[in-house]
Amino acid sequence: MRELLHPLMIGDVTLNNNIILAPMAGVTDLPFRLLCSEQGAGMCGMEMVSAKAILYNNKNTEALLEIHPGEGRVSLQLFGSDPKILSEMAKRIEDKPFDILDINMGCPVPKVVNNGEGSALMLQPGLAGKIISAVARAITKPVTVKIRKGFDEAHINAVEIAKIAEDAGAAAVAVHGRTREQYYTGKADWEIIARVKENVSIPVIGNGDIVDGESAARMIEQTGCDGVMVGRAARGNPWLFKQIAAYLKDGTVLPKPTAGERREMMLRHARLQLEYKGEYTGVREMRKHVAWYTAGIPNSARLRQNVNMVESFEELEAMIQNM
Repeated sequence: MRELLHPLMIGDVTLNNNIILAPMAGVTDLPFRLLCSEQGAGMCGMEMVSAKAILYNNKNTEALLEIHPGEGRVSLQLFGSDPKILSEMAKRIEDKPFDILDINMGCPVPKVVNNGEGSALMLQPGLAGKIISAVARAITKPVTVKIRKGFDEAHINAVEIAKIAEDAGAAAVAVHGRTREQYYTGKADWEIIARVKENVSIPVIGNGDIVDGESAARMIEQTGCDGVMVGRAARGNPWLFKQIAAYLKDGTVLPKPTAGERREMMLRHARLQLEYKGEYTGVREMRKHVAWYTAGIPNSARLRQNVNMVESFEELEAMIQNM
């Protein structure tokens, strides 16, 4: 059996392992990435950043670009549809301490798609190629691309876009096995990931329906992909990376975190949020994280209701301690 857990080379960057945290807007901010990195993620994707927002010096964007020195490998994701703006902004931010620049061609959100950005680019293979080529030529760091199976069932073109990406200078491609039309519903199609892997020689990272070590191993075995990307299953569950790594290494199934470990992680997460975002924003952003951390535990519905009323760190701390 081939080694399922291994270092992964993307361009000239070596990741400690092939388990990657997917970039997720409103989730993969600096505090959460730090926790996932500590739990063994080989690389963490930052929240996607608009190239135009960098161009116009949007004040909120500066915080999105912040990276902690203790984070390990980090991938910064840009979105946009203008090759000139994307390549110039990539160059402008290249000195920031991220390792890899990712181009978003998978976001399904209407306001992004209606602008011709995100997964809308899968409907324009020519433009997609121009964007990747312009960005890859503009910077020396490796450039990767995140795509979907296709825009909808009538346009299943992940293989075509992946080949274009490779030809344009991309160092790896991540494939989410759902169409834009599916958003995050239904079952991810792993067969399309296998077909992309057969058709390109750059690393292929599989994404979609990875929830534990067993599903990660199955994806690698079924598709031949070089790495796995974990998205929604990591919300409220930074331990997932350690669990997947143990399973991929030798089939070990690690126990779920105890109630005490869960409390400890939530409090650490909350303190990091406050440190980087201040009490007002930090406490409010922790509300959704607490809901994710506590999903499925007894009385979690009432707990979620209560956490939405919390306004200070003291209240949040008391609530977490009493869980």
